[in-house]
Amino acid sequence: MSVTIPTQQNRKAKVLVVDDDKIVLRAASEILSREGYQVVAIDDAVEGLSACKDPTIDVACLDIKMPNLSGMDLLKAFKQSRPDVEVIMMTAFATVETAVEAVKGGAYDYLTKPFENIDVLSLAVGRAAEKKSLRDRTKVLEEALSARNQFEDLVGQSGQMRSVFKLVETVSYSTATVLIQGESGTGKELVARAIHFRSPRKDKPFVAVNCSALTDTLLESELFGHMKGSFTGATNNKKGLFEAADGGTIFLDEIGDIPAATQVRLLRVLQEGEVKRVGANDTLKVDVRVIAATNVDLTKAKEQGKFREDLFYRLNVITVQLPPLRDRPEDIPLLAQHFLKIYATKVGKKVTSITPAAMEALTTARWVGNVRELENCLERAVVLSAGEQVELEELPPEIRNNQRGGGDIEVFSLAHLPYAQAKKLAMRAFERRYLSALLERSSNNVSMAARAAGVDRSNFRRLLKQYEVGGRTMKGNDMDDEGDFDEAANG
Repeated sequence: MSVTIPTQQNRKAKVLVVDDDKIVLRAASEILSREGYQVVAIDDAVEGLSACKDPTIDVACLDIKMPNLSGMDLLKAFKQSRPDVEVIMMTAFATVETAVEAVKGGAYDYLTKPFENIDVLSLAVGRAAEKKSLRDRTKVLEEALSARNQFEDLVGQSGQMRSVFKLVETVSYSTATVLIQGESGTGKELVARAIHFRSPRKDKPFVAVNCSALTDTLLESELFGHMKGSFTGATNNKKGLFEAADGGTIFLDEIGDIPAATQVRLLRVLQEGEVKRVGANDTLKVDVRVIAATNVDLTKAKEQGKFREDLFYRLNVITVQLPPLRDRPEDIPLLAQHFLKIYATKVGKKVTSITPAAMEALTTARWVGNVRELENCLERAVVLSAGEQVELEELPPEIRNNQRGGGDIEVFSLAHLPYAQAKKLAMRAFERRYLSALLERSSNNVSMAARAAGVDRSNFRRLLKQYEVGGRTMKGNDMDDEGDFDEAANG
């Protein structure tokens, strides 16, 4: 399944303007059209009612006082038929009561006519369009997560992960031993669980053990059990994990770290289907499916004499290769939304989306720790988040800056991406850095910075919003978020 995430960079928002004052209607249409929005202008409220069902409308600007039907009635109609549309109310008769009524009715903003300047309307529409776009992107990601065939917590829509899902479905119904290979943090245990819970053994135990976390003696005791008095501290008979997993599945994580003596005993379990407790004379029959995982190259370990060849072939019946996260950047938005939802629920916060700049930083990061590192990053961001969106500044510094030595995004950090995507991200990084430096030199004075850039003030403010530059340090940070730097610079 391929997921396309809509953005306001894919297209300009479509704006409906309904006002019985034809002068205001024409002025509003010209202002918004000049900003690149698709505008539908209607001077009759009843006719505007039919536009409420138009599925292509993103933002509606409605006059409050109109004959036959009021703007409040239109607002109510929109919230019933198109609740996703952001509505801006406009009036020449502003009162606190009507403003409160509009906000309670679901209006995004409330503007007083005549407008203070031509930017007021376009900035309000820009903010509304940005909110609509962010909600649309989040909805697409949520739908993609819901449609991932319930692969436990395995998330992805890249070609590599679709191949993994297909292999998991294929091998689940067999009893063959599976070897899962991949870097640390790629989700090897999740794959093992997905295989188990799709198998006929799903109602039996799933037992997981990290082989590298135990000493040699303790590992044998844990896996195979021991008899009372077999070693110092063995005060009672103990059942091993293979016995505990009888009828089900045992997951041996970091199998490449087990010592030679334990490898011999494990080989016997795989060959004969029986275990012998430490210190016991008799063997016990067990029916256990073995799924092993490693982040080391077992083939190389075998060639170096560090891993038994016969055990290697017993384990390597079916191999599942998990790709590192840096090789599947298209999965990052889906994973990020997945973890966002988990931790927002866990900590009780209404954080529902990730801003474009923050998502860009997540997508370009190299994620040495893979999915586990991304999960930790989103948990941190949710805890730090002060609003409904994860902002760029709420990501860890190394992810937020995505740089070594304080420059632009380096080529090395983009080398794992396709050329077109890497070029686009590098250009955006340059543009954001340029705008930040320009603002800093101008003491956060937008007009001064715009003149230095040779860009008109309205377009410059639009660029600042698009690249999320300036933030709370800049006065008058009410901007819409569209446009390309070159287009804006050319007027």
